[in-house]
Amino acid sequence: MDPALVRVLEKTLTERRRLTVLTGAGISAESGIPTFRGPEGYWTVGSKEYHSQEMATWDMFSRAPLEVWKWYLYRMGVCGRAKPNQGHLALVEMEKLFGDRFTLITQNVDNLHLRAGNSLERTY
Repeated sequence: MDPALVRVLEKTLTERRRLTVLTGAGISAESGIPTFRGPEGYWTVGSKEYHSQEMATWDMFSRAPLEVWKWYLYRMGVCGRAKPNQGHLALVEMEKLFGDRFTLITQNVDNLHLRAGNSLERTY
């Protein structure tokens, strides 16, 4: 871990400050889950047929429910096979250190933070 980051975390811990971490798709990329906008992302692959703004909408579901279901079920399968990586495990350790002063906010629906061991009570 970067020594500067270690110093910040140690200071935060010893001064009894709160720690809030925000994660997005990038943390799960190492687990084999594509990001949405990256070169192999969910919005990029197949974008010749569908654009991100239209796939996850009621209008698209109304017009092509099978395509939408295939897209979501494919993503569910990828997420279900993925395993938490070192980034997820590091956040579990941070939660252990900070206890009730730790909050994890994530945009991810892959469940890897909880599967790694972060608590439901401190994960949003």
